[in-house]
Amino acid sequence: MKMLINVAETVVTDALRGMAAAHPELVVDAENRVIVRRDAPVEGKVALLSGGGSGHEPLHGGFVGPGMLDAACPGEVFTSPVPDQMVRAAAAVDSGHGVLFIVKNYTGDVLNFQMAAELAEDEGVQVASVLVNDDVAVTDSTFTAGRRGTGATLFVEKIAGAAAEEGMPLERVEALARQVVESSRSFGVALSACTTPAKGSPTFDLPAGELELGVGIHGEPGRERRAMMTSREIADFTVDAVLEDLDPTLPVLVLVNGMGATPLLELYGFNAEVRRVLDERGVAVARTLVGNYVTSLDMAGCSVTLCQVDGELLRLWDAPVQTAGLRWGR
Repeated sequence: MKMLINVAETVVTDALRGMAAAHPELVVDAENRVIVRRDAPVEGKVALLSGGGSGHEPLHGGFVGPGMLDAACPGEVFTSPVPDQMVRAAAAVDSGHGVLFIVKNYTGDVLNFQMAAELAEDEGVQVASVLVNDDVAVTDSTFTAGRRGTGATLFVEKIAGAAAEEGMPLERVEALARQVVESSRSFGVALSACTTPAKGSPTFDLPAGELELGVGIHGEPGRERRAMMTSREIADFTVDAVLEDLDPTLPVLVLVNGMGATPLLELYGFNAEVRRVLDERGVAVARTLVGNYVTSLDMAGCSVTLCQVDGELLRLWDAPVQTAGLRWGR
């Protein structure tokens, strides 16, 4: 497989060096693998910290900045960061008002963030944690106990980030983050497998003319394989799978997310079908975001995430944000 890299062993470090060169508003420690907003710690503000394996960009480092995260910790490709990274990041962003850890439900992430929280609290940092587990495709998988954390992570980071930016206390920011998790569901589809730099070949075999339903973001296969479907058919299947677990009477935020190799031409066409299904089901759409935000390297495919919102969640979603991967209102 052809890749725009030097060697697999330095792909994350090289990417971080490039990120530092492109975004002077961030402090990027490529050696210790910590990304921090340059004005941290922000006086009087709860800090938000997240992280996970690399390969999902712009998640999480691309969401560091005013209105979202204060820091992110990238691990190796599809591998959790280590507790030392999180402790270092928490110390860098804590203003004395506490730090909220936002954790996707993957076993390595959960264990390492738990350990980091204990270590940070030993150093006098108040830590709260929220677990994102929005994927309705599986109950358990190779990587998780329970549902996986996927696209809803973006909603959590944006809405909780806006709450923290307004000066809300840690308990309230945590409660809002949990509300977003409880109100969000996702489902993903792969048209091709991804290729990790270390392996150099697809993570699973997907024959031509077939797709994988219920795929995760770490290259793991889904729950069902079918012959290739049209955009219309995929939208019917995915939206219905998500709505099975939500109240269709409430308005929703919609994320039509590309897995990394799907062009916007296709994603916008797919979004038209998603909107059609929601209209047919009587679900009101409050806001829509389309693009590659929670990716899986070079996987072709998409995911749909719906988040039920009330007036406060919608206001916080609309609040200004300025990050490498998401920005409006500033």
